[in-house]
Amino acid sequence: MASSVDIFDDLEAEQEQLESVLAGLKPDDWLAPSAAAGWTVSDVVLHLAQTEEGVRATVRGNPDAIEWRSYGGTVDEAMAAMVLAEPAEPAAVFERWRVARRAAVQALRSADPQRPVRWVTTSLKPRTLATTRLAEHWAHGLDITMPLGIGYPDTTRLRHVAWLGHSTLPYAFSLAGLPAVPVHCDLIAPDGSSWQFGDPGAESVISGAAGAFCRVGARRLAAESSGLQTRGPYGARALQLLRNYADV
Repeated sequence: MASSVDIFDDLEAEQEQLESVLAGLKPDDWLAPSAAAGWTVSDVVLHLAQTEEGVRATVRGNPDAIEWRSYGGTVDEAMAAMVLAEPAEPAAVFERWRVARRAAVQALRSADPQRPVRWVTTSLKPRTLATTRLAEHWAHGLDITMPLGIGYPDTTRLRHVAWLGHSTLPYAFSLAGLPAVPVHCDLIAPDGSSWQFGDPGAESVISGAAGAFCRVGARRLAAESSGLQTRGPYGARALQLLRNYADV
């Protein structure tokens, strides 16, 4: 994953952007519905706090500190149950996330970069785990800001999210019972530069705005409404299957 800025620095910057938004919210904003179905803004931030606490625990060698499966049969069910299990006032939720996200980044920075750690249903190296955390904070940042009409501009940090989406395409193909065919992604970055992922000679291609590509992968934008272009035998299917995460 080529980047002029380290993933840990970019993760921290993404969280700083979200924290600046949260610090400016009014009390009623915290209780308003987010774009995450069934969750208020406060619920979304509580979820981020809980998962950041999970990051710190697993990196520090205690992956069972939060036993996801005891809360539900699927990851989504477990995350929803965890939020319901720990209701709190917005101010307390905000402070819990602020503490947890700083501790998580510190733990990721100090971890052995070659030693995978268990995360939910898989094992990831610290840099890849940091990438998934950036993707989740960005996606939930959209969930918080869009319903409130708050600007949340795309940045070049989306390169990490785009890389994650492309790198998990083989996994997405396998879940659909399809072969892991090569797919080339030719994306236009928020600053107008070009981001290329995959074999340029691949027959299957996805091209267009990186922000749209990342939103499709985060399930925040329908593929058919994204404006992205596809070609080749598996281009359109790859776009339909695109996801910025690898757990089930």
